[in-house]
Amino acid sequence: MSVPFFDLKRQIASIKLELSSAIDSVIDSGAFILGPNVAALEKHAADYIGCKHAIGVASGTDALHLALRGININPGDEVITTPFTFVATIDAIYYCGAKPVFVDIEPNTYNLDPLQIKKKITKKTKAIIPVHLYGQSVNFDPLLKLSKDLSIPIIEDCAQAIGAEYHQQKVGSFGACGCFSFFPTKNLGCFGDGGLITTNDDKIADTIRVFRAIGSRKTYHYDIIGYNSRLDALQAAILLVRFKYLDEWTRKRRHNANLYKKLLKDIPEITCPYELPDSLHVFNQFTIRPKDRDELFEFLKTKGIGAMVYYPLSLHLQAAFAELGHHKGDFPESEKAQDQVLSLPIFPELSEDEIREVCFAIRSFYGKN
Repeated sequence: MSVPFFDLKRQIASIKLELSSAIDSVIDSGAFILGPNVAALEKHAADYIGCKHAIGVASGTDALHLALRGININPGDEVITTPFTFVATIDAIYYCGAKPVFVDIEPNTYNLDPLQIKKKITKKTKAIIPVHLYGQSVNFDPLLKLSKDLSIPIIEDCAQAIGAEYHQQKVGSFGACGCFSFFPTKNLGCFGDGGLITTNDDKIADTIRVFRAIGSRKTYHYDIIGYNSRLDALQAAILLVRFKYLDEWTRKRRHNANLYKKLLKDIPEITCPYELPDSLHVFNQFTIRPKDRDELFEFLKTKGIGAMVYYPLSLHLQAAFAELGHHKGDFPESEKAQDQVLSLPIFPELSEDEIREVCFAIRSFYGKN
């Protein structure tokens, strides 16, 4: 039995009539940019995440960029973040003319290690971007204390973690801003690109709304040089439908993750995902650390089983960022992770038989069947 890494068609099929109706209503309305659907989505997202404002933008990358602009990140500033993340996290820093400063990750969560941040802070440090990688919240207690003590704002990269919680509080509600992606393969995705910024700060929210609308509060009057980053009504309508199922899909992801853990727990060559105490992991990815990762990856391919490596080369070693002057060995935990991690199928519609098939293949690779 082949098992796909992701299958959007299954999820869409289950709610296709609702989606078609929502799409038709947008077509009939003639309102395609911002408008009532975007406003409704923003209100629903703010209520769900537990914050005062939610602002729809064109992508998760734009969410990070505009959030940084919203807190006045400028050329010459430094922003601390992780080297083990999707490239958009530091692209957004570069878009502001600022410099990314890397801090290594925790080996168990793959997230930014808050205990290593202080030694990287300088007079130029103006923000910290933790990434809730794979759907696991960062370890917030030491991070929030550091942010408060040094008056350095936090911009949360929540692209993979909508619905995730730390101490019963949803990610995206802790920092100055939370940044979300609605890329189709995310836990809550649209039918293209889309993003969202959350904040409890009225001034930041107002600034971001002006930035996303080409610098304008009033038609053809421009207060600042802005960007064209408006979430369109069609994507908002699709997201409003899918939002109703998000918690159910999260429960299914967590069920799938628990079944994987049960079926793989007796294999010493496999390390399953760690979950922080008193947190809710939403498993955008189910990422294991197997012995002989590359060989297992190739073996699964021969069995028709989808798997992915997120991420095969840490950002400090990428050619695009050579100017930062980093070398192999600078961030050892990130480099270990890039050589060891492997993500298995985890989408909500995955059947138990398919999970058992994946685990049967892994067990056979290690001679455990």
